[in-house]
Amino acid sequence: MSAAKLVHGYEVVIGFETHTQLSTESKIFSRASTAFGAEPNTQACAVDLALPGTLPVMNRAAVECAIKLGLALGSHIAPRSVFARKNYFYPDLPKGYQISQFEIPVVQGGAVSFFLDGEPQTVRLVRAHLEEDAGKSLHEDFIGQSGIDLNRAGTPLLEIVTEPDMRSSEEAVAYAKELHKIVTWIGMCDGNMQEGSFRCDANVSVRKPGAALGTRREIKNLNSFKFMQQAIDYEVRWQIEQLEDGHAIQQATVLFNPDTGETRAMRTKEDAADYRYFPDPDLPPLVIAPEWVERVRSEMTELPRAMAERFVRDYGLPEYDAATLTQSKAMAAYFEETAKACGSPKLVSNWIMGEVSRRMNAGELALDQLPVSSAQLANLISRIADGTISNSAAKQVFDALWTEGGSVDAIIEAKGLKQMNDSGELEKIIDEVLAANPKNVEEYKAGNAKALNGLVGPIMKASKGKANPAQVNALLLKKLG
Repeated sequence: MSAAKLVHGYEVVIGFETHTQLSTESKIFSRASTAFGAEPNTQACAVDLALPGTLPVMNRAAVECAIKLGLALGSHIAPRSVFARKNYFYPDLPKGYQISQFEIPVVQGGAVSFFLDGEPQTVRLVRAHLEEDAGKSLHEDFIGQSGIDLNRAGTPLLEIVTEPDMRSSEEAVAYAKELHKIVTWIGMCDGNMQEGSFRCDANVSVRKPGAALGTRREIKNLNSFKFMQQAIDYEVRWQIEQLEDGHAIQQATVLFNPDTGETRAMRTKEDAADYRYFPDPDLPPLVIAPEWVERVRSEMTELPRAMAERFVRDYGLPEYDAATLTQSKAMAAYFEETAKACGSPKLVSNWIMGEVSRRMNAGELALDQLPVSSAQLANLISRIADGTISNSAAKQVFDALWTEGGSVDAIIEAKGLKQMNDSGELEKIIDEVLAANPKNVEEYKAGNAKALNGLVGPIMKASKGKANPAQVNALLLKKLG
């Protein structure tokens, strides 16, 4: 939890509920497919439709996804958890209740840690529980009709609930991005926000410092990080204005309209008692044996936090670099392959976080679409490290690799970018520049260190930019005593 930043004298308090769709081939209690994009109502079987006589059967793969998350976040994995019926009535909920977990969830506690403005932050988790998704209401305004698509009904979800630990929209977005990274990294969710695989609800309230928690309003179904920050910022401003005008905040569920940048109330917010939870009589308790947990643990990939710590330890990277490079498995692999090939990990980190990322962002490319392979980048960085080319020449080589491809050494030769490393030839140029600039020489010897720059420029120009800057400085200092 970060230190509170007051907004017009109020402290912002944010908690998150994130619905992650689990990467299973079938639904949580039936064998119907979870594939996205099918024609409406073609992937809803008798169990999903709640036809009389049907019974739910737990999907083992969904439970394994929950175990993975618990292990990744340092949570307690309940050896015994219970399913409940959450009763409410919407047209897209065929049973009239949702099967979820209430009193005893499968994942309990844990935390998500991340960096915000270079500072480490931690958000505590309350729980993560398994549940089924509802269907979807489709509104065709141009013909004045609505329909129900039950393809999503029964899709497996793991709802991840935090403590109200976040104190700004920036911190909330950083938390959401870190959680998104973790669930995709361990393979329990594909993280596709546009398709609804990763949906966040933000519970937002404000209070005067030291006061009790304010009344929260829940912003539902935030499906982009950009809209998430906009929605929270608007909601904070709205609540503060209401309180300053003497109005009380009413607990409510609200929606964010990205076109107007505003939130609007959808309905008053229910409390747990309104849902009339009771244990589902058709589902026995979920029992997870210790051996099952240990098997899943043994099969899990190296987690991003552990990998970042290894990058610091084995490659000598700063913590910030290591955290940035482990934002995705693909980026981490690209770094490690390059660093192993050239032996200059900090240079590799600088290039990936700098030029490579800049080009990726400009072209909206994923790492698997990069035109420069890890082997090519390693070769380029090796040529910088051994003094063959300068940093400025390296950018020209990288540009050629990006647009045309080819061999690093061939590009260096074709463009004549090799640095001048012949000390005899370089000394001759330096002697000529010193003779032509006696005033700079006198000023430097008189104690004006900046006068050295007036000598370096003409030397680089005379060498057509091919002189090794480090060698130039060393020879200059030697000749100037």
